[in-house]
Amino acid sequence: MSGKPRLHYYNGRGRMETIRWLLAAAGVEFEESYLEKKEDLTKLQKDGSLLFQQVPMVEIDGMKLVQTRAIANYIATKYNLYGKDLKERALIDMYVEGMFDLNELLMKHGYLPANEKEQHFANMMDKTENRYFPVFEKVLKDHGKDFLVGNQLSRADIQLLEIILMAEEWKPDVLAKFPLLQSFKARISNIPTIKKFLQPGSQRKPLVREEEVPKVIKIFY
Repeated sequence: MSGKPRLHYYNGRGRMETIRWLLAAAGVEFEESYLEKKEDLTKLQKDGSLLFQQVPMVEIDGMKLVQTRAIANYIATKYNLYGKDLKERALIDMYVEGMFDLNELLMKHGYLPANEKEQHFANMMDKTENRYFPVFEKVLKDHGKDFLVGNQLSRADIQLLEIILMAEEWKPDVLAKFPLLQSFKARISNIPTIKKFLQPGSQRKPLVREEEVPKVIKIFY
């Protein structure tokens, strides 16, 4: 067995994408085992690999970790992406929890039935532009540094960039009113490990296509 972390999930973004981002930003190579059908998930459930019968699951350092936040916390701590003290960590946690809420909204949109999409889109963009992005614009302004917390890269920066790029897929001018987020995006995108992850051919996953949705639903439900 190689020393690289192994990620168990379907071949798409979902809840694993943030974990891919964190590993890539830390410069950690990882391998993936994709769930292609319901039986692949059932096998992991039956062999005791999934503590709560759910993926994402990451094999790392001799453990089989489940629960997205627990996995992300471990990776962030291991690779020094979690601030320098308890106060910084509390800020990172606070910002990241908001990002997880927004991420759920953005992620869900591609899986909704056609008749629900219009209303969800309006709600999703309203919250992005009027609830979440103004918070991070203000944090950058008040903090006055290149990063959200302290003066070094943390998981909060990585996860915010992930969300900005997701929001731009749905609305390309979503950052129009947020000059500090625009410069933040340019700055964080240029960190070498992140820049590499943003290149074609990386393990970053594309936006889910409509024709893929039934297959994903079949695996999990």
